[in-house]
Amino acid sequence: MKILKSLNKKNFLILFFLFFTSIASAEEKPVDIWNIDKKEIEEKKITNNSEISDGENILQESNEPSVFGMQNQNQKSIINLDEKFDTKEIKIIGLYDPEDYDLNVDMWANSDGDQLENLLTKLNKMDLSNDAVEIVNTSLLINAHNPKKNISDNEFLKLKSDWLIKNSNLDLIEEYLIQNQIINLHPELTKYLVDEYLSNSKIDKACSVFSKNNELITDEYLSKFNIYCLIKNNKREEAQLILDLKKEIGFKDAYFEKKINYLLKYTKKIDDSVSEKSIFDFYLAHQTNPNFNFEPNDKTKKIIWKYLSSANLLGSFKQIDVSEIEKIGTIEKAVHNKNYPEKELFNLYKRFQFNFNQLLNAQNEYKKLSKIEGRALIYQKILLESEMVEKLKLLRVLKNSFKDDDLDKAFDLELKIFLEKINPVDIPDNLTSFYYTNIQIEKDEDKKIKFNNDIMHQSKLINYFNGDYASSKISKDTNNFLKKIKKNKKYFLSKKDIIFLESLRYDGIEISEKYDDLYQIDENEIPTDIQIMINNSETGLALLRIAEVIGQDEIDRIDEDTIYFIITALNKLNIDWMRNKILLKVLPLKV
Repeated sequence: MKILKSLNKKNFLILFFLFFTSIASAEEKPVDIWNIDKKEIEEKKITNNSEISDGENILQESNEPSVFGMQNQNQKSIINLDEKFDTKEIKIIGLYDPEDYDLNVDMWANSDGDQLENLLTKLNKMDLSNDAVEIVNTSLLINAHNPKKNISDNEFLKLKSDWLIKNSNLDLIEEYLIQNQIINLHPELTKYLVDEYLSNSKIDKACSVFSKNNELITDEYLSKFNIYCLIKNNKREEAQLILDLKKEIGFKDAYFEKKINYLLKYTKKIDDSVSEKSIFDFYLAHQTNPNFNFEPNDKTKKIIWKYLSSANLLGSFKQIDVSEIEKIGTIEKAVHNKNYPEKELFNLYKRFQFNFNQLLNAQNEYKKLSKIEGRALIYQKILLESEMVEKLKLLRVLKNSFKDDDLDKAFDLELKIFLEKINPVDIPDNLTSFYYTNIQIEKDEDKKIKFNNDIMHQSKLINYFNGDYASSKISKDTNNFLKKIKKNKKYFLSKKDIIFLESLRYDGIEISEKYDDLYQIDENEIPTDIQIMINNSETGLALLRIAEVIGQDEIDRIDEDTIYFIITALNKLNIDWMRNKILLKVLPLKV
């Protein structure tokens, strides 16, 4: 350590570069960096002069020297990272090849940043359906040039990160970060990913994020996490060296060092302190204390609740006494936040003791009790009730009780289990809305297509959108179908028939002009702002607006007029891939 302390900044940077270069080229042959010949270091000054200068610039830009500012000598450009996402150069960052999705690399070129930010702000506040989410994901993660008007490259990247965090598709986030090698460029997104893996007790998944990364980690939090992962993967010497280098240039974190020293077996003394500052700090407390015990409360962060549940550290709650109303309230909140099993809460409700009169007149008696006791009484009454309509009424009462206390998600899965046992045919009109709002509706995707050759949009002609029809054949068969329709005075083309025909026309399929009088097109059905986006080739913004229109509805449950303008917009944008996928959801009859 004396040698290290005597090195000036230039020598220290060279030493750091040499160490990581040696690891990459000779992983099985450790190098004693403390005995590197000073003459050899001086010789390296000449060849690495440019890298050293860049390294010094990074250190000088910070108020305090930091190892996180150093970059691997193999990097062609040095990126100065801070909370504002400042970068010297941004490459095209995405996941999907635009040609595979009928898009192009300039799909954002004409977009206005203010309009884009406003749209994404709205979308982030909505509970979007899977169909809408897929459209937004496709739009934002296409490999395309960034918009330039009223938005910087960094701001656009941050909008992407915010969207990915909001939707919490961990596999997608990991693929996005690793494929583009942008862990340092998106530190908040990377932190979110590893914290979510950790909160679900998937430590191997969290550590794999670092093992798949080729960049030198610059963020302090992520660097500490990486040190732990190195120890976990039996790379103790490497972990110790990185920690020593950090400490030599001013790193201080007493809590972290105590936990790491225990894991490195430098001390046997257990530090029983528990920090809830971050999920990683909390995790270290658990991993370094064989007798770890922690009881959460209302102020405990949701992510820590999540970890306690996934790590099976909430066993004490199973032994809770029904008289501990405050603790039961804490459990209800945890269940609402999906951090504690619903089943355990309702098993707890079963342990409450009620007299015969209370159970017999539950719908009146529960109002005289505390909210928690009242819910327990109603739940027990539901279990005893045999008459279907009365059971449905009680289920509604219980659901409303949770809603009144902003805990409606605490009675979600269990409610569906009850409703699935009820035949919808037997449900009275005043309870159908409650039933269909809370029951899990079977997806049409799980059903098989049944062709009906008497109806155009349900006939085998729709196989064209699967790619199973030659252009010449679909033209001939469609014209023959229209010929039959013209002779049949009782057949009127529906909106879905028109959607089918207009999509063929946009694809250049020849349809005889003599059938033009069978239907009329309303050119004004597309909202004005979307039409303007189409006219200005603002493809990305147009897709986001379509996602906003779809909102929380699955595409196959949207009204025909809305489907018509969505398909027309996609036709005008020439996005056949997305259009065909939607058409195959909304046109066929599924049983």
